[in-house]
Amino acid sequence: MSRYVVQRNGVAASVEELAPLAFAGYAHFTAAQVRDGGVRGLDLHLRRLRVASEEMFGTALPDERVRELLRAALEAGGASDVSLRATVYSPVGEFSTDEIGPELDLLVSTGPPADGPAGPLAMDTVEYERVLPAVKHVGEVAKTYYPRQAVRRGFDDTAFVDRRGRLSEASIWNLAFWDGSAVVWPVADVLGGVTMGILRRQLERLGAPQRDAEITLADLPGLAGAVVMNSWTPGVSVNRVDGTSVPEAPAFLELLHRAYEAEPLTAP
Repeated sequence: MSRYVVQRNGVAASVEELAPLAFAGYAHFTAAQVRDGGVRGLDLHLRRLRVASEEMFGTALPDERVRELLRAALEAGGASDVSLRATVYSPVGEFSTDEIGPELDLLVSTGPPADGPAGPLAMDTVEYERVLPAVKHVGEVAKTYYPRQAVRRGFDDTAFVDRRGRLSEASIWNLAFWDGSAVVWPVADVLGGVTMGILRRQLERLGAPQRDAEITLADLPGLAGAVVMNSWTPGVSVNRVDGTSVPEAPAFLELLHRAYEAEPLTAP
């Protein structure tokens, strides 16, 4: 059985250390599912943390240091299957404009494993664009506020439409579509998810057709399937977006799951 572990720089985090972070809004993170002690797309998680740190702080923790701290948290938890979250922040504080030093702090937490909802999901849409869309940063009220509003309106979750009318991503998900023969990745300013990165490279390895295209609500009737994906799962079927029904596509889901399973598990 997995148990909760919270470590700061490889040591159990104290209440005094965690209290300021409870209200901090300037940090970034990555989330992963650990299975048999390994992570799919570990290289993509490390790159995400490195690139985001350079963007937000002008410096980054070495990959090997991050792996060391991930290992420490997994060893402390003693379980081979867990949900893991690694958050990078500066001990200088979010309100400081001083030069950040060469060291950043890494908070690693683990908990019970998750697989995501079974689906299919009905999604409403809202016009919304994330700040720093390429960075998985904390403090985004939209990813909770809009899904709560969607549930009140009879939907399961919400998808975002940008100012140009393009479907971009969903609350905590990337979107992908199926045109009957190829996987279609929406073109917009989105967070490039690790699971999406895994699928793109494994689909290429499998020789499965995929393409990038701008997708609007008006395009949905011409598509043959839609899914959401994140660190929980490579695909949950979406069968309705606003008032438009979308066909469930078992072959599409099977392809995504097969591609995901082809990605090897890598121990930190």
